[in-house]
Amino acid sequence: MAGIYFHIPFCKRACHYCDFHFSTSLKLKDELLEAMKREIMLQKHYLANQKIQTIYFGGGTPSILRADEIQKLLDEISHFHDVDPDAEITMEANPDDLDAEKIKSLRQTQVNRFSIGIQSFFNEDLIWMNRAHLAVEAETSVKRVQDAGFENITADLIYGYPLLTDDKWTHNIDQLIQFDIPHISAYSMTVEPKTALASFIRRGKQIPMDEVQSSAQFIILIDKLASANFEHYEISNFAKPGNYSKHNSNYWNGISYLGIGPSAHSFNGKSRQWNIANNSRYVESLSQNNVPAEIEILSNANRLNEYIMTSLRTIWGMDLNKIEIDFGKEALQLIKSDINQFTEKKWLLKNGELITLSSEGKLFADRIAAELFVDESSFL
Repeated sequence: MAGIYFHIPFCKRACHYCDFHFSTSLKLKDELLEAMKREIMLQKHYLANQKIQTIYFGGGTPSILRADEIQKLLDEISHFHDVDPDAEITMEANPDDLDAEKIKSLRQTQVNRFSIGIQSFFNEDLIWMNRAHLAVEAETSVKRVQDAGFENITADLIYGYPLLTDDKWTHNIDQLIQFDIPHISAYSMTVEPKTALASFIRRGKQIPMDEVQSSAQFIILIDKLASANFEHYEISNFAKPGNYSKHNSNYWNGISYLGIGPSAHSFNGKSRQWNIANNSRYVESLSQNNVPAEIEILSNANRLNEYIMTSLRTIWGMDLNKIEIDFGKEALQLIKSDINQFTEKKWLLKNGELITLSSEGKLFADRIAAELFVDESSFL
C-alpha cells in the first residue's frame, strides 16, 4: 500500500505563523493544475505499482479549488495507479470555503474525509493569526459538513500563543468534543524564521511564545481528550477508536508516498525527493516534461534516525527488534545505551522490545529523539 499527496499552493491570505509554500495569487492556477496532471504521468512508476490506499490534498488551501478540479486530479491518479476502492481521500479545508454549495459539490467527488483548519473559536485569536475565517464560520462549517453526510472529519487547533488563556483553550477543546468530531489534531504555536510572526517578535511588536504555557496547555489537551475517550496515537493527533488518519499514520510507519505539486515531498524507502517551491518554475519545468525535484539517497544513518524520530511520536513506539533486523546489532547497542538515561528519568517506557514515550516524555519528544540519533560513522 502507498499514498499520494497533492500540494495545492494557494491561499486567500497569509497566516502570520505559516511557512508552507503558497501564493495568494491564483494567476497560475489553471497552468499549475495541468502541470500537476503531467507530473502524475511522469511519476507513474515512482511507487512501483503499489496499490494506493490514501490520497491527501494539502497546502496551501485545497478548498480554494472547485470540486471538478479536485475530481480531475483524482481521475488522473486512477489512470496511472490502482486505487483501493476504500481509499481514504482527505481534503484540507478552511471554514470560510465550506459553504453549502461547495460541500454539496464535493459530495459528488471521491473525497470522503475533511481536515478543517479551525485553529480557534475566538475571533480575536483568528484575527491575531491573520486567518481568513471567523469563529461563527468555524462552527457552522463543521455542522454543514456533518449534515451533508460526511462522518470522517478531523479539525485542527493551535495552542501556546499569548492570547490563549487556559479557559479559552479548554473552550476550544470542548467545542470539538461537543461537535462529536472523531479526530483532532493540535499543534503548539511555533515561530518559523521567515514568517510574519517571527518578524513581529524581532521588531518587538509581539512577545515571544512561552514554552511553559505551551507545555501546560498540552497537558490540558491530553487530559481532556483522554476523558472524552480519544486515543493519543501520535504527539499531535488524537482519535476515537477506529478513526486514526490512515494517510498520516503511513508517514509515521515509513510507508511510501508520492508528492505532487510545487514543494511536495516524496519517499520510497530508499530515497527522498522534494519539488521546487516556486509555482512558475514548477509549471515551466513540467511543460518540458521535467519533474523539478531534488533527490537525496538515504544512508543507513538517515533511515535509522528517521525511524527513531517518527516511531517515538506514535502509540506504536520504537521496535528494537526492527532496528536489529534493519540496521544490525551494533546500531541496536548504540540505541540501547542511550535509551537508559531516559528510562531512568521515566521519559521512556520499555515493554519487551518496544519503547514508547511516557506522559512526561511527550513533553520532550524532539529532545529525546535527537539524543538517540546516530551519525554516519556508526555504520563505517
